Amino acid sequence: MIQRRALLASPLALAACQSIGHGGRDEPSGPALRRIGLASCTDQSKPQPIWDAVLADPPDLFLFGGDNVYASAQPWSRAVLDAAYATQAQVPGFARLRQTVPHLAIWDDHDYGLNDGGAEFLHKQSSKDAFLQFWQVPADDERRRRDGIHVARRWGPAGQRLQVIALDARWFRSAWTPSDQRGAPGKERYIPDPDPALTMLGDAQWQWLEAQLRQDADVRLILSGIQVVADGHGYERWGNFPTERQRLYDLIGRTRARGVVLLSGDRHIGAIYRETARTPYPLHELTSSGVTHPWAAASEPGPNRLGDLVRVQHFGRVDVDWAARQLTLGLYGDAGQALHSHRIALADLQAR
Repeated sequence: MIQRRALLASPLALAACQSIGHGGRDEPSGPALRRIGLASCTDQSKPQPIWDAVLADPPDLFLFGGDNVYASAQPWSRAVLDAAYATQAQVPGFARLRQTVPHLAIWDDHDYGLNDGGAEFLHKQSSKDAFLQFWQVPADDERRRRDGIHVARRWGPAGQRLQVIALDARWFRSAWTPSDQRGAPGKERYIPDPDPALTMLGDAQWQWLEAQLRQDADVRLILSGIQVVADGHGYERWGNFPTERQRLYDLIGRTRARGVVLLSGDRHIGAIYRETARTPYPLHELTSSGVTHPWAAASEPGPNRLGDLVRVQHFGRVDVDWAARQLTLGLYGDAGQALHSHRIALADLQAR
């Protein structure tokens, strides 16, 4: 049973909520963040007990990792997307979370508007307009002046500074290469294509990302709608563009960006991964994807996965212990119960 220690945010979150809102501005002189929540894949028409579990022990910041509503049926309709957002806005737990906890959101394919879609989606500007409206992005926010919905923010003083870099893996992305054995294990939909002309982020977002990685931070949470380091399956993932994935690893190394942890959604499973091949230091990824309809029968190889898949409704959390200089990646169920976790020393998240 969830202890309803109040469906209120922590004192830090309450104090910061109005100033941070959906994005706000950098708060490098404010208090350090210690708990960051994560969730993705929320069908607005299905029950959502997860929000009560999140709010029973509220985070200082919550990240919505995409597929925040489902409105990708074709032919695409802005009215259908607006209706999906309106339905989601009325979900009580979700509404309380948005009102009391600072948050950032990105999209994935089903709130972007095209299943597995990328740069080819013809209605992406209209979809972006709906996204900015629903998430109440301020009129002077930089996302209103450029393509895509990527955003970055920092919180906390020197030595305890946390940065969130939320990527847009839809707006600029090249088309995937279809599988030559659709449905075969490891080739379910797509196969890796090393063509250097293919792009995940587009030139402008890559330049922006480099600038963000050069800013001062002790922990950096890079949020991508689709999985980054995960291998062993043929669905959407950065590994389908191996040249682009290696570019990300190399950029982290070249900028000497310490404290990087990757966050993702999309897959209707929860999992934790660790990659050391051709990376500047071990890169960990927390995938949290299953607010309303996790993949109960999921089974796949996990060559760089730590432990088994989580196949029930869940949310993710990153807990930072600044005094001990460590963080914990965790997955939690709809009663707040711990399902899977992994601890990382901050000293291990920097190039030697």
